Amino acid sequence: MARRTKDEALETRNAILDTAERVFSERGVSRTSLADIAEAAGVTRGAIYWHFQDKADLFCRMVARVTLPMEDAPCQIDHAATADPVASIRAMMVAILRRTSKDPQARRVFHIVFHKCEYVDEMKPVWNRLNEMQAGCLAGIERGLAAARARGQLPAALNARRAALGLHALLDGLISKWVMDPDGRPLKHDAEPLVDLFISALRQPARAARGRIRRFPVPGA
Repeated sequence: MARRTKDEALETRNAILDTAERVFSERGVSRTSLADIAEAAGVTRGAIYWHFQDKADLFCRMVARVTLPMEDAPCQIDHAATADPVASIRAMMVAILRRTSKDPQARRVFHIVFHKCEYVDEMKPVWNRLNEMQAGCLAGIERGLAAARARGQLPAALNARRAALGLHALLDGLISKWVMDPDGRPLKHDAEPLVDLFISALRQPARAARGRIRRFPVPGA
């Protein structure tokens, strides 16, 4: 009986999370209340509060179902400790993009994260959680790039912090764009070429003198 009760509780929890995904996607997060989710899920508000502290906690748990697998291997590899840090970073980015392209739930949740949520007031804990995840990913990329630079695999003049910001922005930007247009060209076809294009640029030594601004002609001037 205890086992059945535990299974039923887990089933209710997952049903609430599934419903939250759908309702958040349809109405947006700020316009959705816990009462709305309870009604759509066919449960009481008390049932929701049994499993989640508040809407922010519910949202974080919903996101975690998708992002936690991405925080596992290969995303938790210490790029700096590998023989080829750049290849390790590339593999991580391609893996995340491919999973996003293949997993409808991941696309649904990322669409909510990027386009359906205002991170103010009650949703600030969510913003903090996402910031922690992004900061950890960014720091890992930066350490990997710095290690590759130290081994001579990347130009000595490369700014690891800026390069890491660029790679991370590429990752976020591709996911954000693709979840807005899932019927367009599949991300899986462009993931590797786009990542390789950026990484190949990092491998090129700087051509312009430091501090010099290159000016381009303005048409019609």
